[in-house]
Amino acid sequence: MAESVLEGRGAAGESEKARGASRDEEDYHFGGPVGAAIFIVFLPAVSIYLWICIHRHGGSLVLPTPAMLAEIPRPTLRGAGFFFGWLAFQALLDVVLPAKRVQGLKQRDGVVLTYRLNGFLSLWISVAGMAALLATQVVKGTEILAELGPMLIIALVFSFLFSAFLYVYGYRSKRNEHRTGHVLYDYFMGTSLNPRIGESFDLKFFFESKIGLTTWIAIVMGMAAAEIEKTGTLSTSMALVGLFQLFYVADFYYFEEAMLSTWDINYENYGFMLALGFVVWMPFNFSLQSQYLVYHRVDLPVWSIPLLVIFNFAGYYIFRSSNLQKHRFRTQPETRIWGKAPTFIATKRGTKLLTSGWWGLARHTNYLGDLMMALAWCLPTGFSHVPPYFYFIYFAPLLIDRERRDHRVCKQKYGDDWDRYCEVVRYRIIPWVY
Repeated sequence: MAESVLEGRGAAGESEKARGASRDEEDYHFGGPVGAAIFIVFLPAVSIYLWICIHRHGGSLVLPTPAMLAEIPRPTLRGAGFFFGWLAFQALLDVVLPAKRVQGLKQRDGVVLTYRLNGFLSLWISVAGMAALLATQVVKGTEILAELGPMLIIALVFSFLFSAFLYVYGYRSKRNEHRTGHVLYDYFMGTSLNPRIGESFDLKFFFESKIGLTTWIAIVMGMAAAEIEKTGTLSTSMALVGLFQLFYVADFYYFEEAMLSTWDINYENYGFMLALGFVVWMPFNFSLQSQYLVYHRVDLPVWSIPLLVIFNFAGYYIFRSSNLQKHRFRTQPETRIWGKAPTFIATKRGTKLLTSGWWGLARHTNYLGDLMMALAWCLPTGFSHVPPYFYFIYFAPLLIDRERRDHRVCKQKYGDDWDRYCEVVRYRIIPWVY
């Protein structure tokens, strides 16, 4: 779920605003009420299972049995202190730090919300604060490691309770929101698009940006400190994973304004799915590589380090430059791409589909860059166990499915124009391969 998880649902050159109607064209997503019930159980279970594999079984996959229930971590007061203290600290930074005020897209009911953007500064204050706590051992990395399981359970409980609050909030809201009337499904998908406290504290934006991402980096820093405390030094693998992921999150905040045009912010109600995603799925599951490396130190051969660095940042370049090409084509259509005037297919709807640059090689080369980075984060863990590769294993099918869904929506919307576009841009994600 970082920027990449939220980006790229539109076709090349197409704005999210143009696709907004698709949210209301069908009542149910994710299998409807039955699917919602399954996901409400399945997503927390996966998070707990992965923690057990890493922390109880040395990173090995184990067959789920009733006996595994005894291995589920229990909440602790210290874990609660860490979790809620971090939430309070992030909320304080969000409120007191200077911020750039930016208007979002017009919502379905015509409302235009204003957002306060200070994520880049907030991130570096958070990183500096964590570094100071760990360096002075006011908080030890091994203490964070020991409390990670309890914090996971606390975060899960918080997600369930917070989602109940969001459910009630949505039904009491006077705004015209998309709801189905089915309790379980609306609890999962949400009943309110942009729940706020007061005029400016946007709960969805805060938890997605400030909690999901900074908690992820805080856990990675804690695991790096735990490795140093346990072994005396920082391994090259832990250093690479940490630096790659910190750079990724910093880049997200540098382009924080782009988040205001994403599908999640503008069209996805805020319910259990996103609440758990921001508080549990992203911070705890995206940091599995560093959690694994605490128990399985990997000192990479010198020759592999520059290769991993090149692979990661090549993926970043493809991801970022392709998204910027699309953004500039939307906002400044005359901007040259790779030294040439942009080419495009003009549709009967008036939308222009970009066929230049990365978007002339494949319909979603930004996904290729994202997948390269995802794999680069996992490769430093070696090839002995599967769980540290969870991010890539989960992310690849997600993006492939997203591209397929996007293709179906665009085919329905553009008809023959989309067929012409696909004849020009033949590949979906990987040029000349797929």
